[in-house]
Amino acid sequence: MRFRSARSYITLSIGAAVLTMALKFVAFAVTGSVGLLSDALESVVNLVAALIAFWALTLAARPADDEHTYGHTKVEYFASGIEGGLIVLAAVSIAIAAVPRLIHPQPLEQVGLGLLVAVVAAAINGGVALVLGQAGKRLRSVVLQADSRHLLTDVWTTAGVLVGVALVGITGWLILDPIIALLVAANIVWTGVKLVRESGLGLMDTALPAADQRIITDAQAPYRARGIQFHALRTRRSGSRRFVSMHVLVPGDWTVKQGHDLCEEIEMAIHAALPETTVFTHLEPREDPSAWQDTGLDREMGDIPVQP
Repeated sequence: MRFRSARSYITLSIGAAVLTMALKFVAFAVTGSVGLLSDALESVVNLVAALIAFWALTLAARPADDEHTYGHTKVEYFASGIEGGLIVLAAVSIAIAAVPRLIHPQPLEQVGLGLLVAVVAAAINGGVALVLGQAGKRLRSVVLQADSRHLLTDVWTTAGVLVGVALVGITGWLILDPIIALLVAANIVWTGVKLVRESGLGLMDTALPAADQRIITDAQAPYRARGIQFHALRTRRSGSRRFVSMHVLVPGDWTVKQGHDLCEEIEMAIHAALPETTVFTHLEPREDPSAWQDTGLDREMGDIPVQP
């Protein structure tokens, strides 16, 4: 399955969330298992998160305007952070439901039927998670990747619940049911915290990954061979878009047109190597002493050019 837009994939996620949520609540209803209830509550979070993701991708697709000159793509980080917060909220709800059962265990009913329904729900979530994960990498969508990881966590959650409920049915140890639910809560808290952390890094304009920065350096290499120097490299990511800025040092006797043409060529080369990248260049003469000034950030980034 291959769609062109991230919103199409989120629509798929919404449909899957509605279906799996219904199946898991059926599994809980027929068994009375608090472990299966915890799994169903996480599916409610899946649905809410998918709806928020759809809103975020709709807003992110808007073009830049006078108030948002860099576009709206950073809203994806808000959606991812909200999803992480909802996951933590679901974990608290699961714990609240599990503790009373831990104190007063209750027998389970129709375990076989409940497990079968839960397996079908897990299979649906697993398939959708794989599709979203591949699409998220291809479209570089923070929201799709977050939703994919959330759904995969849900699959593992369901697997753990299924094992626990099956053991209750085999051994008769009723206390295993709430214990499994509490373990599920702890696991999804970890996932939620990671999503919130990653969203925070994006909102704080964290630099591009090392692999992307190597691509930028490789794109600069042919110009370095021609005697062009670079420094003050700055990078950041905003949703699926990248932003790169740098200073370009050329001989002082060049004309404005020569420098302008070179900067445009460099910008196009980096854009070709890293699609959906906005590149800003600042032209400087090599002979200007201030162009070689050693700033703390430049030294930290290892980007101080060697003066000829």
